[in-house]
Amino acid sequence: MSSIVTAADSAHFLALVPRLLGFTPSESLVVVPMTRGRSLGALRIDLPPSDAALDPVASTVIGMVCRVSGADGLAGVVFTAASARAELPGADLALALERSAHACGLEVVDILTVAGTGWGSHYDERMPPGGRPLVELERHLPRLDRDQHEGAALPSADTPLTAGVEAALRSLESALAVLCGIPVVDGSSERIDPAALEAGCALDDLPGLYEGCLGWDPANLDPMRTAILAWCLARPSLRDVALVQWATDRPGGDSALEAQRRWEDGEDYPADLASVMWGEGERPDPRRLETALALVRRVASSTPESHRAGSLATAAWLAWSLGRSTHADRYAEAALQIEPEHGLAEIVRSFVAHAHLPEWAFRR
Repeated sequence: MSSIVTAADSAHFLALVPRLLGFTPSESLVVVPMTRGRSLGALRIDLPPSDAALDPVASTVIGMVCRVSGADGLAGVVFTAASARAELPGADLALALERSAHACGLEVVDILTVAGTGWGSHYDERMPPGGRPLVELERHLPRLDRDQHEGAALPSADTPLTAGVEAALRSLESALAVLCGIPVVDGSSERIDPAALEAGCALDDLPGLYEGCLGWDPANLDPMRTAILAWCLARPSLRDVALVQWATDRPGGDSALEAQRRWEDGEDYPADLASVMWGEGERPDPRRLETALALVRRVASSTPESHRAGSLATAAWLAWSLGRSTHADRYAEAALQIEPEHGLAEIVRSFVAHAHLPEWAFRR
C-alpha cells in the first residue's frame, strides 16, 4: 500500500523521510518514487565519492526508480554532515539526477539537501545563504536517532556459549562420521554425544529442519542447535536449500533439495529456483526472511570464528533480500575476512557494489 505524503511544505516532507525508511540516513542520497503525488516508498544509496562521475550514478538511481511499478516522478534528498555555509551540498548530484530523470520522462518534484549546518531545496531561489535552520525540521517531527548502520552488529555471545558450540560441532562431526561416513575434519575421535546423534539424524529431513528452526528462539539457542545450523550453512549445497526455502516455503525447500541432488547427478538446475537466489520471482514473505535473519545472526555470533563464514554469508544474503544492503555488505565483508574466496559473500558484495536490489524490492 502506498503512503500519502501530505507535506505542508518541504520541511514537513523532509521530516517524513526518516519515517519512510525507518531510520535517519547519513551520508546518503534518498530517492522517493512517486505516482500522482503519492510516495511509493524510499530508496537509499551511499553518497558517491567527491571525485566520482555523477552521471553514471544518477543513471543507476533513476534506473531503480523506473523499476518501481507506477512511478511517474520522484523527490530526492541528500543527507550529509558537510557544511552548507559556502553552498548547499549536493548541487552537482541534483543536476545529474534531473538530467537522467528528464531523459526517462520522470517528473522531478524536488531535490533537497539536509546538511550539517542547514537545509534547503536546490530549486528554491529564495533560500538564504547557508541554507535554512535545521530547527525548522525538528519543529515538524523529531528525527530518529539511528542511521542505516544501526542494527548491523551481531548479537553478543559470551565465551562459554561459543566454547559450547565448538564442542557441539566436534560432537556433531563425530556423530556424522558414524551415521553417514562423513570424515571428521580434524581426524580426532571422541565419545558420541546422543544429542549429536539426534541432531545428525535431523539431516534426513533437511527441509523439515529448516522449517522447524523458524520457530526456535534465537535468544535461547542451545549449542547443538547452533552447531547443526552452522554446519549446514557452511556447506553451499545445503545452505542454498535453506535460502530458497526461507524465501519461499516448505515445498520450495523440498524442490530445492531435489534439484540439488539432480544437479549433482549432472542435470541442469531449474531456472525458477536459481532465480530466487538472484532476487527474481514472487515477493517472499518478509516475516520469514526476518525470522531467518535473526536466527542466522545469532548462529554467526555464537559460532567460533573458523566456522562462521557460512552463517555470515547467509546473513548477508538475507539482509540483501530485505533491502538492507548496508547490513548485507558488512556481513559479506566479515565472511570474506575469514574465507577470502567465499562464493556467496563475493556475490552479495558484488550486488551491493553495483546497487543491485532484488526484483521484488520494486513491487508492492
